[in-house]
Amino acid sequence: MRTWKERLGGEMPPAWADEIDAFEHEMELRRQGKLDEKVFAETRLRRGAYGQRYDNGQRHDGEQTRALNFPCGDLTKGPSTVWDAPGMERIKLPMGKVSHRQLEVLAEVAEEYSDAILHVTTRQDIQLHFVNIDDTPDLMRRLAAVGITTREACGNSVRNVTACPYAGVCGDASFDVTPYANALTFFLLGHKDAQDFGRKFKIAFSGCEGHACGLTTIHDIGCIAAERQEGGVTKRGFSFYVGGGLGAVPHKAQLLYEFLPEEELLPVSQAVCRVFARLGEKKNRNKARLKFLVAKLGIDEFRRLVEAEREVLPEDERWTTALTDDPVTPEIPTKDAAPLEPGDYGEGFERWRRTNVIPQAQPGYATAIVRLPLGDITSSQTRALVDLAREHCGDTARTTVEQNIVYRWIPEASLPAFHDGLARIGLADGGAGTIEDITACPGTDTCKLGISASRGLAGELENRLSTKAESLDDDVRKLRIKASGCFNACGQHHVSDIGFLGVSRNVGGRRVSHFQLVVGGQWTQNGASYGLAIGAFPSKRIPDLVDRLTEYWIAERQPGERFQDFIKRSGRAKLKKALDDLRHVPAYEEDPSFFADWGDAREYTIGDMGVGECAGEVVTLAEFGLAASEREVFEAQLHFDQGDALKAATLAYGAMLSAAKGLIKQQNPDISDDADAIVREFRERFHDTQLFHDPYAGAKFASYLFKTHEEPPEKGDGVDQEAARRHIEEAQLFIEAAHACYDRMQTQVASA
Repeated sequence: MRTWKERLGGEMPPAWADEIDAFEHEMELRRQGKLDEKVFAETRLRRGAYGQRYDNGQRHDGEQTRALNFPCGDLTKGPSTVWDAPGMERIKLPMGKVSHRQLEVLAEVAEEYSDAILHVTTRQDIQLHFVNIDDTPDLMRRLAAVGITTREACGNSVRNVTACPYAGVCGDASFDVTPYANALTFFLLGHKDAQDFGRKFKIAFSGCEGHACGLTTIHDIGCIAAERQEGGVTKRGFSFYVGGGLGAVPHKAQLLYEFLPEEELLPVSQAVCRVFARLGEKKNRNKARLKFLVAKLGIDEFRRLVEAEREVLPEDERWTTALTDDPVTPEIPTKDAAPLEPGDYGEGFERWRRTNVIPQAQPGYATAIVRLPLGDITSSQTRALVDLAREHCGDTARTTVEQNIVYRWIPEASLPAFHDGLARIGLADGGAGTIEDITACPGTDTCKLGISASRGLAGELENRLSTKAESLDDDVRKLRIKASGCFNACGQHHVSDIGFLGVSRNVGGRRVSHFQLVVGGQWTQNGASYGLAIGAFPSKRIPDLVDRLTEYWIAERQPGERFQDFIKRSGRAKLKKALDDLRHVPAYEEDPSFFADWGDAREYTIGDMGVGECAGEVVTLAEFGLAASEREVFEAQLHFDQGDALKAATLAYGAMLSAAKGLIKQQNPDISDDADAIVREFRERFHDTQLFHDPYAGAKFASYLFKTHEEPPEKGDGVDQEAARRHIEEAQLFIEAAHACYDRMQTQVASA
């Protein structure tokens, strides 16, 4: 029998081969009932194998997925275990760096084990959907043979380490962060001090402060390249941040060290991991990210703990050898640098060059962004792209957090030929990094947590915006739109100019897909600031909303005023007034299209909840309470904009009490206005009974009320703007969960 090396034409690291063998053995034990499902679930997640949603039978383009042709029974009802139906395999590409041979193998396995589509994620990973779990060991071996691992792509582990895709070729960077990101990736991969986390752990590197390429502020560890002079010698190091993260309530990373010398990068990162593993939350997963530990301890105490841990760390030779003995493969251009001669290369080329081409620090070379609509590229396109790159620029591909691929070291003179080659394979779209290049998570297409069709919405917006891109105001074209299908924020909507978060509403007894509008996030400076939600709008109104919002900005802005500055100056009250009519949902009989989501002709539902019937048009006490809570949280946002942090936080707390009281009135109309009574009855009637809980983190959102009630804003030691923002975010999420709870209660009444 041939060995794996002979069969695959490559050589796996022995440790990787042993790990895949072990996983295959665990799969067999689970089949025999000798391994607990909970244990196996974490095992397969740490190998990148996810379960997948099947209640959505269509892709964003309206075509049925290949999954529905798999012999796995009625997938529209959802598989009962991971063995019943294909799932998703996440594949790590550290720094997004991927070679020709690796891309070819990825194309092969996507074709053989999946639906022949490679999906680029917002963490520079590749995801394959509709993969049978029985195929995963062979898939993993084929990838390992060309140096790709799926280990710790998911689960409570250090996820894919991301980095600026322009590292090494950007003229604004202090130095190339690629070797450092690579060293930390493989130092922590499987490290004993990174195996006992309560939740996932994310790391990012950026070569400079000004651009967004690394998004270091949204990570558990964020490293920004920095240099300083010591004794006349330039010393390399990093501005070292900790405790960032998006998710339901985003936290901005805090500066742990202004300058961390390069030789301390690995040991200090290890010390951070040890502190997180020892002190991070383990029981309550809703509070188990590093951001909560840093917020709880404070940055000074966290720093003290890290430094104490660093002092007792046993010396590890890999702290230096990881940087010196295992360098990343250098990129070697296939052609000499050459300028682009003046000439008429066609309108399509000029538009593509204007948005998709970035001059490199090295004269005569450029980086080209290959725009992937919704982050998707087919296997055949991948192979053709590899052939094109071999001709023009060598092994220089990197995926990006905006779900595209960049090729570096293209001689400027070769750009027209490179563009022509892209056009032949359908990948010559311009508009990269503009309003038409929209980032979106999988949403309801394949994610079990998806509430709204973020990919469907993104596809619709891309189509509409692309047709009129050249007629848009230049500043509008520079805006970024990002969409997430649920509260987990995988679409990174918090740091976009215009962001959308999938939610749901009950209208006339039927559920309607909505998106919360989030405005004013800052993408530049590594994701410098987060936007706030200002209200939910029907999904089918979102394209009109984008038009209205951008037109309102252009009409009302001051000369040279940025979008974020305009939002702050104008205030949410004016913005709400300008958009309020777009909240309206027509009756089902008037326009049933509102009751289906983008890309899916079926009537919109979430999971197995069904359609549900309303008892009538009477407005209930609960609806009044929920309406009051939305009003109060909006008022909190206005006070936040005015800089009154304490008032904003107090109103946000009151909004949660109003929503809780509204729910209680469905069972006890005589509930008093006393906060203690409201919280006590809410706990007894909705939390302890789990009536408030649902698969989308209702229990977590209930904890926001309990936490704030124990330490109300007016009794604290002072509330700053950051704390006020978190209070508002938590209130917004609690109110959304209250809406969902009320919908379930109405459904139960209707079906009784």
